[in-house]
Parts: sequence; structure tokens; C-alpha cells
Amino acid sequence: MIVLRRNTKTPWLTWPDRLSLAFLARWVPNWKQVLQIIEPDTLLRWHRDGFRLFWQLKSRRTVQTQPQRLAPETIALIEQMARENPLWGAERIPGELLKLNIQVAKRTIQKYMQAVRSKRPAGQTWSTFLQTHAKDIWACDFVLVVTLFFKTLHAFVIVHHASWRVVHVGVTDHPTDEWITQQIRDATPFEEKPKFLICDNDQKYGPLFERVAQASSIEVIHTPYEAPRANAICERFVGSLRRECLDHLLVIGELQLIRVLKEYVSYFNPARPHQGIAQRIPAPRVPPPGTPKTSRVIADPMLNGLHHDYRWAAA
Repeated sequence: MIVLRRNTKTPWLTWPDRLSLAFLARWVPNWKQVLQIIEPDTLLRWHRDGFRLFWQLKSRRTVQTQPQRLAPETIALIEQMARENPLWGAERIPGELLKLNIQVAKRTIQKYMQAVRSKRPAGQTWSTFLQTHAKDIWACDFVLVVTLFFKTLHAFVIVHHASWRVVHVGVTDHPTDEWITQQIRDATPFEEKPKFLICDNDQKYGPLFERVAQASSIEVIHTPYEAPRANAICERFVGSLRRECLDHLLVIGELQLIRVLKEYVSYFNPARPHQGIAQRIPAPRVPPPGTPKTSRVIADPMLNGLHHDYRWAAA
């Protein structure tokens, strides 16, 4: 009656009206006979919509008030383990947590692992391999040098990964497979050799080079194409060599270049600190035992004064 008394041509039902009718229909057995304003199917549809809305609100309140089962510290620990150990799966991490007296279900660990990584890698990453085997890795590369008379010379360098120490340098105007092989022999006297040797895919590294390395139990690892960062340590030395040495002089010939490179290496290895290894020196000089420090610092000029090596003077 309230709806019919409204001053409108067609009765318009508000949401409270609809809810009231849907509620009263549950208590009036013959509601279909007395209802004349709307169709019975419409009332049933309103009831289904209200039922759906009721459970949506109730489910939302249940999710919001549901207490968190894991402590934030445990969740952070699971994500840390998944991030720092890419080879570990959801069956490996529970065992590590049990060592800490933390028991978490496998499904729960899988849930929080998805936030850190999408899928389990097939093997270790390139950076992980370099960090793990840094002490057993050498890296080699060529440096192109244009002389005063526009002749191209090829400087060959070998660098130790862990210490950044320059192991060997050589210069030639025509690098061949035989010449590179001889450089490897010269760099490995008295069985001082690496387990792995990183180089690019240059055609200069021929079959003889591969055979000699294999005979010396050296595994040659070629970097991917167009990926200079895969040989980052050697590239870093090449950059320092150019900025600190080659860009400041004119190269006349092969003999002068090899002399300059050896002098730069004699400064680079025992005297130059590096940010990449926490300001340490690749191969520092060992002072004589019992040599006390004095209050006087001396500077030894290197490369005709282009660089200096500062050290305490002997007493």
C-alpha cells in the first residue's frame, strides 16, 4: 500500500522495498496470489541477488578477519632462502626450516616462493658460476692498438678472476692460432694454470688452442655472442689500460708497446687498489720482515710519472 500511494504513474521500488518484499515472501505462504505489483519471477531474482550479496559480504569479512598463520619473520625467511638459493625447491626449504625449529607446510612455502621467483632454473646462473670458481678462472681478451703510422697491433692479456691480477701480456701484429697457443704456454710455467679459461668466440682461438688447453686440463669456456659483461673482469682491465695508459701516449711499434704494457702491469699488480675488490691490491708487495714504518712516504713514478706508487720509506 505504501508503494501504491506514491505520487507516480508507475510504482517505483527502492532497494529497501525490494528487500522487504523478498524477506516477507519467506513468511507468507500464498504470496504469489496476493502480489500484484511485480512478477513472481522478479521477486525470486531479487532474492537470489540478495543471497549472493549476503555471502559476498560475509566471505569478505571472513578473509579480512582471518588471522595470519605465519609470522612476518618466517615469511621473510622463506623468501630469503628462495632468493639466495635458486636451486632449492619447495621440498628442500622445509628441511632447512626444521633445522631452525620452524615447521611450515610445502604448499605454504610454494605460495611464498612465487613472490620471489616464477620458476625453478635449470642450473646455476653465470654470475654464480663466476663467484664460485673465481679462484680457478682466468680470462683472456685482445686489445686493438693503432700505432702512430696507423698500423694495428693486437695486445693479448690474461687476467685472474679472483684477484684481478694480470697473469700475462703479449703483443703481435698478426695473431694466429699458433701464436695464441704459445701465449698460453708462456702463461702457465711450472704447472701454474687455471681450471677454466674464459674467452670470446673470436676465430683466432683455433683448434690448436683448444687441444693444448685440453691437454693441460684447462676447460675453455666461450662467452655468449654480444655479451661483453660475461667477461667483465677482463673487460674492466682493458678499460683501465686504455684510460690510464694507452690514451696518453703514441705507440710507435711492437717493441715499445710490449715495454709499456709490462711497465703498466708492474704498477697494476703490486700497487694499484681496485674498487671491485674492496680497494685491495691484486698482488701486493710483501715488505721485508721486521721493516718498521717511518713517518716519511715516498712516491715512485710509474710510466714516466703518469702514475705513482706511494709507500712508506724503509727506516
